[in-house]
Amino acid sequence: MARLFGTDGVRGLANGDLTPELALAVAASAARVLAAHDRSHRPVAVVGRDPRASGEMLEAAVVAGLASAGADVRRVGVLPTPAVAHLVGALDADLGVMISASHNPMPDNGIKLFAAGGHKLPDGIEDEIEAGLRSDAGRPTGAEIGRVSDVTDALERYTQHLLASISHPLTGLRVVVDCANGAASFAAPEVYRKAGADVVAIHAEPDGININEDCGSTHVDQLRDAVREHRADLGIAHDGDADRCLAVDASGELVDGDQIMAVLALAMAEAGELTHDTLVATVMSNLGLHLAMRDNGVHLRTTAVGDRYVLEELRAGGFALGGEQSGHVVFPGFATTGDGLLTALRLMSRVAETGKPLAELAGVMRRLPQVLVNVRVADKAAVVGSDVVKGAVADVEAELGEQGRVLLRQSGTEQLVRVMVEAPSHEIAQASAERLAGVVSSVA
Repeated sequence: MARLFGTDGVRGLANGDLTPELALAVAASAARVLAAHDRSHRPVAVVGRDPRASGEMLEAAVVAGLASAGADVRRVGVLPTPAVAHLVGALDADLGVMISASHNPMPDNGIKLFAAGGHKLPDGIEDEIEAGLRSDAGRPTGAEIGRVSDVTDALERYTQHLLASISHPLTGLRVVVDCANGAASFAAPEVYRKAGADVVAIHAEPDGININEDCGSTHVDQLRDAVREHRADLGIAHDGDADRCLAVDASGELVDGDQIMAVLALAMAEAGELTHDTLVATVMSNLGLHLAMRDNGVHLRTTAVGDRYVLEELRAGGFALGGEQSGHVVFPGFATTGDGLLTALRLMSRVAETGKPLAELAGVMRRLPQVLVNVRVADKAAVVGSDVVKGAVADVEAELGEQGRVLLRQSGTEQLVRVMVEAPSHEIAQASAERLAGVVSSVA
């Protein structure tokens, strides 16, 4: 049987793959597992969600599951995922549950769990929770049943936490923020205004159905137009649960997660805040980021694709900044997970502090054209390990030299080999990727 928990919790079609029954069972099992690990007190769980319609149903199931297993529940309502992670620590809770499918389309939903302190659950605990779904555990009765209450100042607590993270106000900046009709719709405009910015909010009217619909970090065209229309200094795009942040400059040019990390890494290095002068990114980060960091004396450590691997490396090395090209950026000194609002605040604070346009700051990194080709194969491990494929990769790498890069990796969920090539021009990258894909197909 496939593992229930993926790299980012449990996710699937709401009321199809992810049913209320499953949500109730996962929540109840999580409460039982936590209680078994620490019997000194009744578990306390923080529960939040994004505004998609199915979240109302799944929230009810999760709350019922937790209370039925004897956990007290603190509902925080519609808030970003990083807000829930923060509140787990701020409220001294034992567990956090975020009901969201992030940037996925509205019909999907998900359940993400946080441990005490707002950290991701270890794989071992997730496995215990999954095993607990098949147990017939007894349920508490009477006064031992969990109680449910609402945290009425949850947004205010999160807002104050974010505002404490910046040293320079955003006074004088006009920003357009695309909230993806998601969890950032209430929080982001409020926080950015309190930080001093002149805020124009778009896609900030969630109705339960319109989350991520042609908007947010996966669809930035309307943000580009709005930035130019309002003559804003920059635009910020969040995804459905606001753990990501992408930006556009005043001309509407995209500033992706790699460029955001480049700007922030250099700012932190200048301030003496970049531990060991090291940035953590995944193998999918653009070669331009590697070159920019090298030229500015910053070490770049790479991990496998996935925010959990970035988090593991950040913790292991005690580093201060890491993230992904998608705009999922982590500041361990301020947050336990990627926080799109925190990232945006730090980026805008840098613009305000230096007085330089975002385009100039982001210009420290030149994004090389990147082409990705997926090749379906019978045995992905055998193909990647083939001498023929390795030889073809070596040939292309020799041709590209320091001006390009090749990455072959296996899909984590399908029999696919992903061929990624970066080169000085799109034409060279495309031709090289197609050539390697042809070799992969012939071996497969």
